[in-house]
Amino acid sequence: MDTINFGAGPAKLPREVMCKVQRDFLNYENSGISVVEMSHRSAEYEKINNDAQKELRSLLNVPENYKIIFLQGGGTGIFAAVAMNLMGRTGSADYFVTGSWSSKAAKEASKYGKVNLVLPKTDVYTEVPDKSTWKLDPQASYVYYCANETIHGVEFPFIPDVDVPLVADMSSNFLSRPVDVSKFGVIYAAAQKNIGPAGVTLVIIREDLLGNPLPICPLILDFTVMAKDNSLHNTPPTFGVYVMGQVFKWVTEQGGVEEMERLAKLKSELIYSTIENSGGFYFTSVKAGYRSRMNVPFRIKNSELEPEFLKEAKNLKMIQLKGHRLVGGIRASLYNAITMEETQAFKKFMEDFMKAHK
Repeated sequence: MDTINFGAGPAKLPREVMCKVQRDFLNYENSGISVVEMSHRSAEYEKINNDAQKELRSLLNVPENYKIIFLQGGGTGIFAAVAMNLMGRTGSADYFVTGSWSSKAAKEASKYGKVNLVLPKTDVYTEVPDKSTWKLDPQASYVYYCANETIHGVEFPFIPDVDVPLVADMSSNFLSRPVDVSKFGVIYAAAQKNIGPAGVTLVIIREDLLGNPLPICPLILDFTVMAKDNSLHNTPPTFGVYVMGQVFKWVTEQGGVEEMERLAKLKSELIYSTIENSGGFYFTSVKAGYRSRMNVPFRIKNSELEPEFLKEAKNLKMIQLKGHRLVGGIRASLYNAITMEETQAFKKFMEDFMKAHK
């Protein structure tokens, strides 16, 4: 059996995409040079850049009054970029904190303005608290949330209904379901989880939110400059953009985001049902209704068995299953590139392990 990579990021890419990348690596489109050698000012790269935007615009029906830009700095860089580009409207912003990544984003944003925590403060992330607990500020510059918390496995099953621009970190569930882009001011996704290799982060931003960065905003994180120059103001992560564009094409060929959503539901249900039917041998703390379809963190009741579980899984070429260092345990990431067959193989291993150790 081939190795099955359940890593949370950098994560598995579709095999078909990897094979195409392999073919292009030494001689891109008969240009005589590698895709990693071409100038970002060349006609070849300009087409790569524009084609990736065009494919994504088609996949998500991105309205014409939104810009698609490709940046560097990862999600952590965009934590700062969002605040420095949008906070100037009123000097404050609302943050939903439902896990580690939104917590880090709120902490970073507090350097550039006032941050209001929408939800009651907690160190236990198992759900999205009821709307009756929300404290939204009508004067906020924007409302920020993380659509899917990769570490804690909490996923928003809905889009928050707010009256100010909505900002969403969709790094780990981007293109896993249809999204009405018109409901957002900004959507961003670090590529390395579900849509490409590390090094590029895409931003979709409504045009009316451009043009008002804080004076301290570095040029490299200025959405207005990068949008105006079509992500070509400086040398972009050219290889990452190229691979990401190939992933977009692959998603289209597979049936689009609707098919990705169908498979995401089936794959995650396979694993969650195994946990639920284990009689407590396996358990997850995330409440039903808020469980991520992309990242499934779980524990074994007898925690001493977890190292053995990881060891036996690795012997079967199932890798990168160790839970994040902040929470421990086990985590299976079921991104778009993970197939049904691979998910079924993992389900069988979980069942076999339980039978052997129960």
